[in-house]
Amino acid sequence: MIRRIPPRSGIAVSVPRGAVLTVIDPEGGQVSDMFAVAAGDPAEVLSNGRTLDYEETLRLTTGARLWSNRSRVMLTITEDTAPHHDFLLTPCSEDTFRHFYPDKPVHRGCFGNLAEALAPHGVVPAMIGTAFNIFMNVPVAPDGRLAVLPPGTRPGDLIRLRAEMDLIVGLTACSAYASNGGSFKPIDFSVMLAEGAATG
Repeated sequence: MIRRIPPRSGIAVSVPRGAVLTVIDPEGGQVSDMFAVAAGDPAEVLSNGRTLDYEETLRLTTGARLWSNRSRVMLTITEDTAPHHDFLLTPCSEDTFRHFYPDKPVHRGCFGNLAEALAPHGVVPAMIGTAFNIFMNVPVAPDGRLAVLPPGTRPGDLIRLRAEMDLIVGLTACSAYASNGGSFKPIDFSVMLAEGAATG
């Protein structure tokens, strides 16, 4: 069953070991921040540093693994139709809006949405590090400078990730202007158990 995350909001979902999480950009041009913690032990969290170190690439796509802060594989990307993802930038927050969008209303952003969604699972805000920013377009220039450009996704582009341990996964429909080309759209997702039964 496909579920929808409304614009500028977030959810948390249980993804058991062996299940496949599919994240879909239904309209194109949207970003979903994803942060995972080990079920029952929220001190084990998704780590961009471990992932980039062990995978030895910034281009995380089909076949790449996402690692925890304890050097264990959390997720494996099994299918990816999107042109890019980002694992460098932190989730947008109230501070992000004050820094980059001083002329626009402050929003709690993906950080606030993840914090609220993951709180019932023992996650406090300080535990939320860099998210895996699905569909986000962050090119690195030859001089090392970063840019945030609109996503290159088309309607229906997706990524599938297989859970390698029991996880709680936070997902958002991103709230920042630059990440989405100035518009805010929904994100769809589903969780399919290993034996083929869907769960929410």
